[in-house]
Amino acid sequence: MSNNSTLTVPQVKTSTSKTSKTPFHFAAGLCSGLTSSILLQPADLLKTRVQQSQGAALLPTLKAIISSPNPIRGLWRGTLPSALRTGFGSALYFTSLNALRQAVAQSNPMALASPVASVRSSSVLPKLSNTANLATGAVARVAAGFVMMPVTVIKVRYESDYYAYRSLVGAGRDIVRTEGLRGLFAGFGATAARDAPYAGLYVLFYEQLKRRFALMAAQPSNNGDTPNAVSSSSINFVSGGAAAGMATAITNPFDAVKTRLQLMPAKYGNMLHATRLMIHEDGLRSLFGGLGIRMARKAISSALAWTVYEELILRAEKRWETNSQIGL
Repeated sequence: MSNNSTLTVPQVKTSTSKTSKTPFHFAAGLCSGLTSSILLQPADLLKTRVQQSQGAALLPTLKAIISSPNPIRGLWRGTLPSALRTGFGSALYFTSLNALRQAVAQSNPMALASPVASVRSSSVLPKLSNTANLATGAVARVAAGFVMMPVTVIKVRYESDYYAYRSLVGAGRDIVRTEGLRGLFAGFGATAARDAPYAGLYVLFYEQLKRRFALMAAQPSNNGDTPNAVSSSSINFVSGGAAAGMATAITNPFDAVKTRLQLMPAKYGNMLHATRLMIHEDGLRSLFGGLGIRMARKAISSALAWTVYEELILRAEKRWETNSQIGL
């Protein structure tokens, strides 16, 4: 029994009922999403402006907003739809991801990751294999993205200066009036093509990096000293930022295409046509528009969101376990 404290054992706790855990995963995901979206809204707005056309550069766009009569309001334009999209999107994503990981861990022991001796886990979530992490991350993200797609479209249109929407309600009404309900799901194909590999790769990279950083932290120094204790939040934050940077770099072309489709669906039509037209008009570099700012935003956003989420769940799990032991 005492050896279990020094092993990362991939097991699913059943001492707490699923009904009591699911609402908390939703609340923790909502809190993490709101935190990252509100703090990083200026970066999201700048990314949208840069991606709307190849001629839009980051510095001139930033200078134009700062020199406007109300620069603070300009930089945080679209915060409400962004907070709704990211907050509830994160809540749905983390809830469904946890449910999927729990289901896979319980139904398929072969999908569990191998335990690593002498390494404490920085997370209470099930430890799955690389393939299972890739699949569960992709499925959970696409499902949450579909539900939140109308908010995403309104957010992108409202942030862009291509449209002159004065309110979120007005933006939604205009989209439905001119394009029908289908307009609220413009660019979903490109969004799914971006989100599925991004989320799958993110969870894969994130879990691998956490494992490697935990191993590194557990290694004694060259002079034989006992390694310094590294907090789980530090491991989660660094792992989250690095995983987001790598996954973002790989999937940025899909994000660039998605933005064009959501801004000008009549011109770009579908994903393949949009890609060809962007390359023809602006060259291959258009597929990597906004890459730097998206990588920076995603790295910070994911690091914040996952650290807040994991820490909230970790504290809750410890409290539930203590209460259950007292109850016994």
